[in-house]
Amino acid sequence: MKELTSYNRVAGYLNKIFDLLNATFFENALSRPTITIQSTPRAYGHFSLREDTWVSKLGGTHEINVGAGTLARPIEEVVATLLHEMVHYYNYERGVQDCSRGGTYHNKRFKAEAEARGLVVEHSERNGWNRTSPNEALLDFVINNGLTDILINRNEESGFQITGTGTHNGFPISLPKKSSTRKYICPCCGMSVRATREVNIACMDCDEAMVLAS
Repeated sequence: MKELTSYNRVAGYLNKIFDLLNATFFENALSRPTITIQSTPRAYGHFSLREDTWVSKLGGTHEINVGAGTLARPIEEVVATLLHEMVHYYNYERGVQDCSRGGTYHNKRFKAEAEARGLVVEHSERNGWNRTSPNEALLDFVINNGLTDILINRNEESGFQITGTGTHNGFPISLPKKSSTRKYICPCCGMSVRATREVNIACMDCDEAMVLAS
């Protein structure tokens, strides 16, 4: 697979991940929304309650957004953000109100559904059960589907501004954080596997120890 360094490729990739998550964690119960990549101040993403957020001659769709300035996190964290918003979508379709205070406070209904679908959920005083991260099942999902880090990110460092026509002022783009998954390669045949921790593993075809990719 080519490296994810273009906006258009990343947009398609997020749709692919949505379909994989939908099949694995929701039994394909969700129709595909319009997935966008926009700035989301103070949030990693959002789900729109309106069914006509995007409209075409085929009808309307909800929107799930992944924050443009958060794409270069480890892929398992980006996947967890997408899954978080899919839990909101799933609850909405079932008539379950999982947030209050203008959609910011995540209640125990959200917590229960998120924990049943690949997420670890932690509480914050201001926003309830909103802090989510991947559990072991979701990490296995990332590894088993060969998902790779996104290598493009909108520059949203403090002080960055876009002014005039093509005049960009601000800080350089942040480097991606290191992923918590590791890739091991057979030095003979090139077969690769991923793991969530350091392991001693061998290629049974070549009878060679696999090495950690740089």
